[in-house]
Amino acid sequence: MRTGLRGRDLITTQEWTKGELDSVMEVALDLKRRRALGQPHALLEDRVLAMLFFFSSTRTRASFEAGMAQLGGHAQFIESSTTQIAHGDTAKEIGEILGRYNDGLAIRHCDWGVGNRYIREVAEASRVPVFNMQCDLFHPFQALADLLTIIEEKGDPRGLTIDVSWAYASSYQKPMSVPISLILLLTRYGANVRLTRPPEFRVVPGFVEQAAANAAASGGSLEVLEDFDAGFTGADVVYPKSWGCMLETEDLAASAEIGKRYSDWIADEPRLALAAEDAIYMHCLPADRGVEVADAVIDGPQSVVYDEAENRLHVQKAVMALTM
Repeated sequence: MRTGLRGRDLITTQEWTKGELDSVMEVALDLKRRRALGQPHALLEDRVLAMLFFFSSTRTRASFEAGMAQLGGHAQFIESSTTQIAHGDTAKEIGEILGRYNDGLAIRHCDWGVGNRYIREVAEASRVPVFNMQCDLFHPFQALADLLTIIEEKGDPRGLTIDVSWAYASSYQKPMSVPISLILLLTRYGANVRLTRPPEFRVVPGFVEQAAANAAASGGSLEVLEDFDAGFTGADVVYPKSWGCMLETEDLAASAEIGKRYSDWIADEPRLALAAEDAIYMHCLPADRGVEVADAVIDGPQSVVYDEAENRLHVQKAVMALTM
C-alpha cells in the first residue's frame, strides 16, 4: 500500500508508479465492499470537487457526482459554454481560481490537440489535485475501471491475452484516448496486449513505444495487428471500440468516410466465438449497437459492460480519497 499521494494529479496512469496504481486497486475494492455492505465512508467530508466539462458525459459526470456524495463531499458541475471561458478565462486563471475555491479539479476536454495541453496548463496553476476525466490522449479513470474489472473477472492480468481493437461506429469520430490508456496500463501488468486496427487508425506512435517498453519491463507483450479476426482469436478479453483516424486526417467528415471502408469490423457472435471460450467482452460505453457491436454480444453472458461501468465509481472514489 502506497501512501503520501495527497495533492497528486492524475492525468495519465503512466505518471504513477505501479505500486501507486496497485494502491488504487486496493482502496477501490475496499470502498466497493463498504458500499455493498452499506457502511458509511465519508472520507472527504466538506471537500468540494469542481468538474469542468468541455465534452458531453453520462457515466463520467454521474459517477464523479455520486462518488463525491458517498465520500461526504460535494461535486460542482461546470459546463464550459455557460462560463466566461469562451470570453477570456485562461487555463491558468481556471487553475488558480477554481483551485482556491475547491479541493480538487476534474476536467473533460477531448478536442484533438487541445484537451491534454489545457488540462496540464490548469494543473500547473492549481494548488489542488487535477483529474483527467478524459482528454484527446488519455482516459485514465476508464482504464483503471477496466483493470479492476479484469482483475475481478479473470484474476491477475499477467499472461492474459487482451485484444484492444478498433471497431466501426457511425455516430461520431471518437477520441483515441481509451485505446492509448488501455495499452499503457495493461502492459504494466504483464498482459499480452494486442492493438488491432486498420492501417489508417493508428494511435500516437510515442505511446505505442511506451506501451512496448512497459511490456518488456513487466514480462508481457504488445503486438500490433491489422486483422480484426486475428485480434479476437484466442483472446481472454476482447475490447473492440471505435476511434477516429486523427493521425491520417483532422477532418472529421473525412475520418468518417475512411471508417466506412471497415464497416464489417463489428463485434458479433461469430467474432466472439473466435476468442477463448470464457472470454469477456468489454466496452467503455456508449456503443453503437448493431454497428460497433451486436446486441447478442453486448447483452450476452460474456459481456461485463455494466460491471465495468460501475467500477468507474469505485476507482474514482479511490483516487479522490487518496489525493484530495
